Amino acid sequence: MDEKRDFYELLGVDRKATGDEIRSAYRKLALKFHPDRNQGDKEAEQKFKEMSEAYDVLSDEKKRQLYDQYGHEGLRGQATRDYRNASFQDIFESFADIFGGGD
Repeated sequence: MDEKRDFYELLGVDRKATGDEIRSAYRKLALKFHPDRNQGDKEAEQKFKEMSEAYDVLSDEKKRQLYDQYGHEGLRGQATRDYRNASFQDIFESFADIFGGGD
């Protein structure tokens, strides 16, 4: 159950996707699986968290390079957020630029 899926597969983008393509794919999927649209749906909640983790890695050039070279193992020891146990508020704060929040 701790097995992580490929981040590119989760977001439905090619490994050569640009930052804009990754952001667009994440935004569409995040809105689809948003907790307000799927209240009480634990599967949608899990998908939302997995996609958020994928976006966190693929949208950061350094993390993406490590992931591309070494897979999930390359991220061990890196400063990454634990989206599996994060609250939705934490996730939204992390991606305020995408969802239009912030100052």
